[in-house]
Amino acid sequence: MKVQSAIETKLSQALEPSLLEVINESHQHSVPKNSETHFKVIIVCKNFQGLSLVQRHRKVYALLKQEIEEGVHALSVHAMTPEEFEKKQKESLQS
Repeated sequence: MKVQSAIETKLSQALEPSLLEVINESHQHSVPKNSETHFKVIIVCKNFQGLSLVQRHRKVYALLKQEIEEGVHALSVHAMTPEEFEKKQKESLQS
C-alpha cells in the first residue's frame, strides 16, 4: 500500500473525520521523484473536542507511527474541530 493511502486509511478508520486531506509535498523537497516522505494532513474531527493542539498531534502521530518509522520524514498536521474549521473558513472569506 502506498504511504499516502495508508495515512488516509488509518486516520479515516480511527478518527472518522468530517474532512481529511492528505497532501504529498515531497516534490517540494530534495528527494527522488515519486517519493512519499513529506506530507501535510488537514483533519477536521469531532473527536478533537476538548483536546489541546499537542494532544491532537500526539493522537495523529501515534496512529501513523509505522509510517513515520518507515520513511515519512516530515508530517505537518492541521487538526481542528468542526467548529474551529468553520470559524477559520468564515475568517478566510472575510479577508
